[in-house]
Amino acid sequence: MYLPTIETNHGEHRAHGELKDCSEQLIDGVLTAATNVHRELGPALPESVNKRALMLELADARIPAEREVEIPVKYRGRDLGVGFRADIIVAGCLLLELKCIDSVSPIDLAQVINYLKLLRFKRGYILNFKRRLLKEGIRRVSI
Repeated sequence: MYLPTIETNHGEHRAHGELKDCSEQLIDGVLTAATNVHRELGPALPESVNKRALMLELADARIPAEREVEIPVKYRGRDLGVGFRADIIVAGCLLLELKCIDSVSPIDLAQVINYLKLLRFKRGYILNFKRRLLKEGIRRVSI
């Protein structure tokens, strides 16, 4: 299933080493799972419900994923502890940030870019479930 996405590419960050990437087939499966959740539950439920439902949908599709993954942050080589919790990490290579908001702000986008840098992932998706059609709320973010 093909869903149009808006891509934001910040290629200047590639100079800092290899980034983990994933296959288009995996992404297609993930976006299909998210669409199935939205189709079943609609746009009105909170992020936490969509997150749980998406984890079930991914498991049914045999796509490995972890929810609320703690990501440590280092500053000047020193561990600061947990910097954030990733909503969902798929197959150790794809970040999903789920939202249920009127529109994705530049701060939301900056947050995901920072998360991708910390994870050393090439790409992630912001999935805003508060849209009539989920394809209107999918935003691909690449670094």
